[in-house]
Amino acid sequence: MLTIGRHQFDYPVIAAPMAGVSDLPFRRLCLEHGASYAVAEMISANPDTRQTQKSQWRSVIDSNQAHIVQIVGHDPQQLGEAARLNQEAGADIIDINMGCPAKKVCKKAAGSALLANEALVQDILVAVKSAVDIPVTLKIRTGTSPNERNATTIALIAQDAGIAALTIHGRTKACAFKGAVEYDTIAEVVSRVEIPVIANGDITHPDQALKVLNYTGAAGIMVGRGAQGQPWLLGQIKHKWRTGEVLEAPSRETKLHIAYQHVAAIHEFYGDFMGVRFARKHASWYFESMDLDRSVRSSFNQIQHPQEQLDFIQQLTATLRKDAA
Repeated sequence: MLTIGRHQFDYPVIAAPMAGVSDLPFRRLCLEHGASYAVAEMISANPDTRQTQKSQWRSVIDSNQAHIVQIVGHDPQQLGEAARLNQEAGADIIDINMGCPAKKVCKKAAGSALLANEALVQDILVAVKSAVDIPVTLKIRTGTSPNERNATTIALIAQDAGIAALTIHGRTKACAFKGAVEYDTIAEVVSRVEIPVIANGDITHPDQALKVLNYTGAAGIMVGRGAQGQPWLLGQIKHKWRTGEVLEAPSRETKLHIAYQHVAAIHEFYGDFMGVRFARKHASWYFESMDLDRSVRSSFNQIQHPQEQLDFIQQLTATLRKDAA
């Protein structure tokens, strides 16, 4: 059982926050397919962005699931106020982003760029923790570069500040999403702190997830890009963790049914105009996970109307069923 403050989760499989991906429809799908909880997309602590459409979309709460809000910024006071406002709006857990390697985030001295300033990290954690009475968690990387790894130091600062759990993406800021994941570093952090540590980075197969859990001693696994276009991976990991057995991936027809339901949910959430656009990247990930020809993705991306996107997936299903007959 994974415990974060007063919240207890029966199994250690978590859907990661991904900007532009982990919206409410995607989080619902991840929970349906096996995630114990799903973290929402990061929200800027900058007060000037609170009323933007993007922030409004990212702040929608589903009363049927724990609402974990991830905030990003560099100013302790702003981050503390953002945490307080999100708690008032219904957040169950506040997560602080010190892991994003994106240039547009790091150039504002936020995300993983904060790891270079340990004193500021401490000030931020204390400010956020003092602003709310719900659990506060932290997501980091192993450092700013391979020559400047300080994940253990940051973890100890977090523990001393009262952070309830720590997620580590096993690469540095400079590495972004390239190169081998540093499971050794995650294991070192686990051995040095008492708070739950969640391992993140390149979890794409159930066997790998269990190996990472066993090797690092982490309290949980966070799955990010591995769930794009294949949310059933979360359920496969959960099944492997519970039974030790492999749960086969869904059939192609079932995968397309999941894609259909997901695209329909995106249309409903964002409306026709933006829904069609947001649906394109998710549908492309489904098509890629099924090893469909790139022309399928290209054709789907030309569609301008929501019902036509759904019709396209239905027609593709019918074609695959015919070919299999």
